[in-house]
Amino acid sequence: MLTSLKRVIRAGFIGFWRNAFVSLSAIFVIVVTLTVVGGAMLVGQLLDTSLSQIKDKVDINVYMVTTASEDAIGDLKSSLEGRSDVRQVIYTSKEEALQDFRDRHKSDEQIVQALEELDDNPLGGFLSIRAEDTSRYESIATYLEQYQEAEQTTSPLIDRINFNKNKVAIDKLTEIINTTEQVTYIMTIILIVSSILIAFNTIRLTIYTSKEEISVMRLVGASNMFIRGPFILQGVMYGLISGVVTLLILYPVVLWLGPVTESFFSFNIFEYFVTNFGHLFFVLVGSGIVLGTVSSTFAIARYLRV
Repeated sequence: MLTSLKRVIRAGFIGFWRNAFVSLSAIFVIVVTLTVVGGAMLVGQLLDTSLSQIKDKVDINVYMVTTASEDAIGDLKSSLEGRSDVRQVIYTSKEEALQDFRDRHKSDEQIVQALEELDDNPLGGFLSIRAEDTSRYESIATYLEQYQEAEQTTSPLIDRINFNKNKVAIDKLTEIINTTEQVTYIMTIILIVSSILIAFNTIRLTIYTSKEEISVMRLVGASNMFIRGPFILQGVMYGLISGVVTLLILYPVVLWLGPVTESFFSFNIFEYFVTNFGHLFFVLVGSGIVLGTVSSTFAIARYLRV
């Protein structure tokens, strides 16, 4: 058993170097495929981070009447926090709202003078509501409208809800997220199928150059596993080398793009590459090995049929 294994490994390495040109062709095809896969992973992470940042900036603001009591606002805040579709509720008091307003308009003398002439605070407090998912804002807005209608019969609490103003941005963001997920899923399937077909045909060319050797081995009674072993080993070598080469290609690219992505997207893609190098190495090298092994297995199958 050990002797047969050594022979298979030796035959695999000999076949790899003997057909160097074809081996390089197979490696090139897999490198192109893995580069696209690795690039898609990095771009996908960049897009996810950007979308997450946009989602964090989208919210519903509920503005209270100036006479609203702190207890009533606290009850509304608690009821919102109890909902499963609400991620966070931030309360800004009327005093804090006034101070923020003063800070934003401190360079406008007319507004500053107008505020000084007022005896009372003209602003009310407000709640900033962030949902677990952008698709949940509609139901939260409906709940707030029903709450507003119910409390109007007793003592007014809610002055206005700005959901309708943000609805266009929320709907657009939801559409972008859904479209991105669908396109990524479809492209991944197409890429996997195309990669297998291309690598399969390239590796089959390697096996075709050895068809006479395979015929001789079958005539002398070699088992299918013994015949298949060297070509599967070559497929593993193709994938392993391709994965390492792909990482070497991506490194200078992300090194150059790091400051650019950090400037435009507040996300340094080079830091992500370094931090998650182990994961990327496992995915790319593992995918290369699987791709090479599967392609070799299917390519050699036709020569082993009785």
